[in-house]
Amino acid sequence: MGGEIPTNVALLRKILTSFIRNEVEKVGVKRVVVGLSGGVDSSLSALLAAEALGPKNVLGIMMPYKTSSPESRAHAELIVKKAPIESLTVDISPQIDAYFTRFPDADARRRGNKMARERMTILYDHSARWQALVLGTSNKTELLLGYGTLYGDMASAINPLGDLYKTQVWALAEAVGVPEVVVKKEPSADLWQGQTDEGELGFSYRDVDRLLYLMVDERYSRAELIEAGFDERFVDQVNDRVMNSHFKRRLPVIAKVSQRTIDRDFRYARDWGK
Repeated sequence: MGGEIPTNVALLRKILTSFIRNEVEKVGVKRVVVGLSGGVDSSLSALLAAEALGPKNVLGIMMPYKTSSPESRAHAELIVKKAPIESLTVDISPQIDAYFTRFPDADARRRGNKMARERMTILYDHSARWQALVLGTSNKTELLLGYGTLYGDMASAINPLGDLYKTQVWALAEAVGVPEVVVKKEPSADLWQGQTDEGELGFSYRDVDRLLYLMVDERYSRAELIEAGFDERFVDQVNDRVMNSHFKRRLPVIAKVSQRTIDRDFRYARDWGK
């Protein structure tokens, strides 16, 4: 079965550290804030930023809930010490519990989405306090599958990982020195006890990355994907997820009532006018 993703970690490291440095400086700031979950994605973003900007210009914020795994906090602390970057811990339990006291019937998904968005409001608050940009941590696999919370963990000012599949994140994380215990552990958003990414998705990252690479980067048709050895139900399941989550990858749709509508006719590069 094909779909092996080419990964030049030395080149990726050079490109992404330059990207962080250039995108931060062009808007007139020098620092970033990043939510540290203890997972491989946020760990990699933080270490790349420390390399690009200097560790004192990176603030890692740990935002546990009362049921969060102690292991997640310990792994986040490993990154803080390794870089070593600035750090802050904000327990989100009081505000989450206060909200759901009013809505006690909320299921795990609602609670998880609320936690993700609460964490992002904290990151943006401290980005204002620290005069910094919020650094993203969502990878290409998650973005294509829509596996993330809109205006929660998917939000950011810049995202160095958004064009890296999860398998590329693992490879680059090893190269930049993310501790092995973080790279090798089972991916989890830690939104509720026992939650794992692959358990919730219903397939492994390595399997879906091979499929997505051929589907998206190599533009294989459905017939070509099946001919390459992928189960047709798997192909259809992933294709449906990519199609149905596309709204998460776009700015909100604006009703067109003028000659030049933002993001349609009025479209400029991020640094337009600089």
